[in-house]
Amino acid sequence: MNMQFDPTSPEFRAYPYPFYDQLRSLAPIFYWEPGNMWFLTRYEDCRALLSEKRLGHENVSPSMLFQNPPDHTRLRGLVSRAFTPRMIEQYRDRVQAITHRLLEAVQADGHMDLIAQFAYLLPVTLIAEMLGVPPEDHRLFQQWSKQLVKGLDLIDKTAEVQEELETAIAAFNAYFSSLIEARRTAPQDDLLSALVAAEASGDRLSEPELYATCRLLLVAGHETTVNLIGNGVLALLRHEDPLRQLQEHPELIAPAIEELLRYDGPIQLISRTVLEEVVYQGHTLRQGQVVGFLIGAANRDPEQFEQPGQLDLTRRHNPHLAFGHGIHYCLGAPLARLEGQIAINALLQCMPKLTLATETLTYQDNFVFRGLEALPVSW
Repeated sequence: MNMQFDPTSPEFRAYPYPFYDQLRSLAPIFYWEPGNMWFLTRYEDCRALLSEKRLGHENVSPSMLFQNPPDHTRLRGLVSRAFTPRMIEQYRDRVQAITHRLLEAVQADGHMDLIAQFAYLLPVTLIAEMLGVPPEDHRLFQQWSKQLVKGLDLIDKTAEVQEELETAIAAFNAYFSSLIEARRTAPQDDLLSALVAAEASGDRLSEPELYATCRLLLVAGHETTVNLIGNGVLALLRHEDPLRQLQEHPELIAPAIEELLRYDGPIQLISRTVLEEVVYQGHTLRQGQVVGFLIGAANRDPEQFEQPGQLDLTRRHNPHLAFGHGIHYCLGAPLARLEGQIAINALLQCMPKLTLATETLTYQDNFVFRGLEALPVSW
């Protein structure tokens, strides 16, 4: 089938949803030759194949994000202890304190870049604190995060990006080696100490796994939450009724966050490698090929969601795939939800006259992560 599909085009990056609709109706299972990739756009197909054991990861990294069972099961079991609902609930007061401090700092100005001055600083401050990184080093953390995120993009991996990624990983590891050593000698009440001590059936995280897990927590626990807050606030500012509804009924924040995740989620693409040939719906997915799950498309599938293009904060049935599905379902989902709920509610309550300061917005040049470069707002 001859179909123009270019995920690197500026039009696609700015607003991919019409392209998703076209793919879903014309070629819901679509082979994209330039990338030797299959793309899935329907909700049911994404859910079915995200649970398919013959799709997984080639073991190229000690990160659990790119591991298959049994290693993935072991790593996830060790790390998940730091992400139990009880542990997450302990961070509530801290998230509220950071949120209010950030909002107080800009309140008198009457305007800000919501990404740089709020959405970015909240999760990076929290995840850095969780990992025991002192405040004076948070800026380093932001720098590494940007480079690591670029390195996760499936499409635009130039030699320069790869080089920057390797430099960032080396700097990150060098920095964390002394922090890890300090926690071994004198454990503290933080996530890094918990990871260093993590033990199951006499099994610890190895040194490379420990570094990889810290990097994963930095990117997954930071970049995605920035985009959840940024994309979420933008969607509300462009939809007057839902915005007013949430301002008047802050108790709606939990379903509102789920709907914002579905409507314009921070992750657009999840990928798996075909480890063993799969025949699905008449298509042969060959060993070594990559399958791209277009989560942003699945979350707007009319077969699954009624009026998917509408922002409905009271949507009753909302089983979106923003956090993935299957064994790799996002471990940090409860923390992202907590941060999103507190941040957006506090923002709307503190600044009830919040408005967009410009309609000219630029998105990051990244296929996997969907997020704004900047979001100028005033109040």
